[in-house]
Amino acid sequence: MAFVESEVVELKAEVVGDICKEVIAFANTKGGTLYIGVSNDGSVVGVKNADQVMLQLNNMIRDSIKPDVTMFVGYETQHVTDKDIIAVTIQKGTDRPYYLGSKGLKPSGVYVRNGTSSDPATDTAIRRMIKETDGDSFESMRSLEQNLSFEAAEKQFEKQNIPFDAAKMQTLGMTSADGIYSNVALLLSDQCPSTIKAATFSGEDKGSFQDRREFDGSLFQQMEELYSYLDMRNQTKATFDGLYRIDTRDYPEDALREALLNSLVHRDYSFRASTLVSVYADRIEFVSVGGLPSGIELDDIMLGLSVCRNPKLAAIFYRLQLIEAYGTGMPKIMNAYTETELKPKIEVSSNAFKITLPNRNTGANHTETLVGTLKSEEKRILDFIGSHGHIVRSDVDRLLDVSQATANRILKRMVAEGLIYQDGNGRKTKYRRK
Repeated sequence: MAFVESEVVELKAEVVGDICKEVIAFANTKGGTLYIGVSNDGSVVGVKNADQVMLQLNNMIRDSIKPDVTMFVGYETQHVTDKDIIAVTIQKGTDRPYYLGSKGLKPSGVYVRNGTSSDPATDTAIRRMIKETDGDSFESMRSLEQNLSFEAAEKQFEKQNIPFDAAKMQTLGMTSADGIYSNVALLLSDQCPSTIKAATFSGEDKGSFQDRREFDGSLFQQMEELYSYLDMRNQTKATFDGLYRIDTRDYPEDALREALLNSLVHRDYSFRASTLVSVYADRIEFVSVGGLPSGIELDDIMLGLSVCRNPKLAAIFYRLQLIEAYGTGMPKIMNAYTETELKPKIEVSSNAFKITLPNRNTGANHTETLVGTLKSEEKRILDFIGSHGHIVRSDVDRLLDVSQATANRILKRMVAEGLIYQDGNGRKTKYRRK
């Protein structure tokens, strides 16, 4: 019998440390046979104790390769030229890509067969194998990163008194039966690669930038930190109905919460572009990657129809009581604005979904609310800001023909009532319309 190395044949004189990469390469490509006891030149050198060598090989393959490939590996002792050799037959596996557990799902751990050699797979080849095996659902695919921690997730589950152990993670689709993490586990892990970028502007466009933040880590951590960021900017304004004070927050808390959760649960995580949240003087915009699922129209969404892009992620958020039954988010956002003339705006493109929440305390709606309660000097100051963009204390002196002390008192009162806000300090202080 002549032995020659090929795309489906590998020859080894003895068991060596990197022999598992040959098994991986065959299982990831077309399958093949690995002969132990045959030199590269095809000469038979044999093995001394075939049973012991097979046991050693089986242990190495079982302990070193993930996912479990042992069901696709067979062993046979053959007697050739008065010597024993071992034929290890490897079939093409169904859970590709297989990889060295110590290296992970990256080129240094994944091998494919190229001619007579076993070479590291490219990142593109790894992703293609994952897609072929796991399907098109991003959240169900195996995570390329397997070294994950879940500190933020553990805290979130603990709040609801829900266990967060290996059995629960498998039930939720975070791990496979072999303990391999899926992408939904990656999203909830502290190593989540997707981020949210938030920016605040003092005016109604991006020309008056104030600050910028980027939120990373587990989606749970991003959720908590972004909500705190927005809540700090959700100011309470006071108006008066006769003798009675009426406090109104800029944005209904229900709408703010639902828009935030929608941007987390329904975005397309197969794209690494960040979710964008922009806070303007008159609105907040949430822009997330991923348009509507095929066959769904915006009118369907507004009626409460829900076709979830990430059902496993949504189920986890539902289990943790962060979201309610599917399809309630958009109606809930709209219902939060039933008592105002300003309404949220939903826009959809092929690859993006945008929710705009209007500030209830600005614009025509707020002006109409205040029309019967504005003092004459306040109206003159607001008209001045409308014409010039801002006002300073010395402008108020001249406009109202009052002293510096009186001008300061009027401006402070208007800030407290939420009619204007202070931009800067000291001599550079300017006052702008909310």
